[in-house]
Amino acid sequence: MSEKKPLRVLLICDSYPPVMGGSEIEAQRVGAAMIRRGHEVHVLCAGGPPMPAVRHWVDTMGVPVSILTRRSRGRWKDFNFAWEVAFAIWRRRRRYDVVYFLMQGLHLAAGLPVARVLGKPIVMKIAGSGVIPLMRGSRAGRKELDWMRKWRVPIMVLNEGMIDEALADGFIREQIIWMPNPVDPEEFRPARPGEAEAWRASHGIPENARVVVYVGRLSREKGVPSLIGGFARAACRNTDIFLLLVGDGPIRGQLEALVRERKIDLARVRFTGMVPAADIPAWLRASDIYSLTSPSEGFPCALLEAMAAGLPSVVSAIPANLQLVDDGVHGLTVPFDDESLIAEALLKLVDDPRRRLEMGREARQRAVGKYSTGSVIERYETLFSAMSRGH
Repeated sequence: MSEKKPLRVLLICDSYPPVMGGSEIEAQRVGAAMIRRGHEVHVLCAGGPPMPAVRHWVDTMGVPVSILTRRSRGRWKDFNFAWEVAFAIWRRRRRYDVVYFLMQGLHLAAGLPVARVLGKPIVMKIAGSGVIPLMRGSRAGRKELDWMRKWRVPIMVLNEGMIDEALADGFIREQIIWMPNPVDPEEFRPARPGEAEAWRASHGIPENARVVVYVGRLSREKGVPSLIGGFARAACRNTDIFLLLVGDGPIRGQLEALVRERKIDLARVRFTGMVPAADIPAWLRASDIYSLTSPSEGFPCALLEAMAAGLPSVVSAIPANLQLVDDGVHGLTVPFDDESLIAEALLKLVDDPRRRLEMGREARQRAVGKYSTGSVIERYETLFSAMSRGH
C-alpha cells in the first residue's frame, strides 16, 4: 500500500491488451502497479478483435477495463469511441481525480474540453517519436496540440528527440515530462541454470546455436527486413548463428519470402507467430543477443525487457535506443539500414561469449536501476499527486 493519498485515475487509450503494442503493455503495467500501491485505476478503451466481446471486465493483471465500442469499425469506430469517451468523462466525474490520455486520436479531441470544463487534472502521453509533427498535420491533431499548449496540459514523452519535437511545436519546457515505460525485473530476468537449454530442447532450437532474437510486430517500420539482410550476411560467415522472430504482423509473408530470396538455410530461422505474453520472457532467456534495427521508436519496451533478461543487443542508432544502450557497454549500435554493419555487429557478439556476458550484465543493471516498475511508478505517483493537489 502506498503511503501517499490514494488516487483515482481514469486511463483512456484507443487499444489495450490483448493488443500487444508497447503503449498497450505500458497502460496495463502502469495500471496494475498503481492498483498494487493502493490507488484506483479504470481503463476506457475501444473494442474489436482481439479484445473480448464484453463491455466490462477485470483483466489478467487485475485492472478494471470498460470497452466503449465493441461492434463499430473503421472511421465510424473512431467517432463512436470519441463520443463515448467524452460522455464517460462527464458521467464518471465523481469517480476519478485525474484523466490520463495515452495516445492521440479523435477521443483526445473530444475528451480534452470535457475534462477541462469539469476542472479535472489532465495529462497526456505521446506514444512515440514523430507523433507531434503527425498530429500537427491533421485538423483534429492541431486542435489537440493547441488546446494542450494553451491549457498547459502536462505531456509525457519517451526520449530526448520527442522533447525537441514538443519544444519545436511551441510547448514550454515545464510542460514536458520524461516518463519511460516500466519493466518488471522479476518477470524479465536472466536464465537460471538449465532453463535456456530446457526451453530450446522443447522448442526445437539447436543446443549449440547462437540465437539472435527479435520480439515484436512484423511490420516494415520495425526494420525487420534490414535485420534479416544483416543476418543473411552474418550466416554466410558463421554456421552457428540462428535467427528467432517472435511475433506476427502484416509483412510476415514478405519476410518469409525474403529469407528464401537471400538463400538463408530455413533451419536457421524461426518464425514463432503470435505467442502468449507469458512466454516472451522464456524466449528471451533462451536467446543470446537481442536485435532491433527499426528506423524510429518511442520507447522500445521489447529492448528494455531483453536488457532486463541480461541480453546484449544490436540496435539501430536512433534516440529511443540510444537512451537505453551505450555503444560498446550494453550492446552495439548500427545504422538502421546498413546490412553490412548489422552483420558485423552480430558477428562481433556471436564470436565473443565473454563480451556478450559482460554487456548482458551491464544491460540488466541499467534496466533494473533506471526502469524497474517501482521506480517508474514513483514518477507517475508524484506527477498525479501534484496535479491532484493543484486542482
